[in-house]
Amino acid sequence: MAARKEEPPQATVRPQEYAAGTGWEIGQTAPEDAYRALGGDGHAAPVGPVLATHPGGHARLIVVKGAVVTEGARRELDAAEQDGEG
Repeated sequence: MAARKEEPPQATVRPQEYAAGTGWEIGQTAPEDAYRALGGDGHAAPVGPVLATHPGGHARLIVVKGAVVTEGARRELDAAEQDGEG
């Protein structure tokens, strides 16, 4: 039986070393801030479109530029679109 030659291990690429890209999908890096104004009784209900700058008054910061878009942030962005204002 011939001696088995040991090969050096293959290089391992770890996905966390690379950015997922810029965009608004889950796991991507947000290209800008995303705010939505709060209105209604007690200023609790989000109203109006998603904006890249603080709209003044009461507002909810959905995601910060450069942060990873989470499932919760994507849900809020989708909700704004479904309201016809995103």
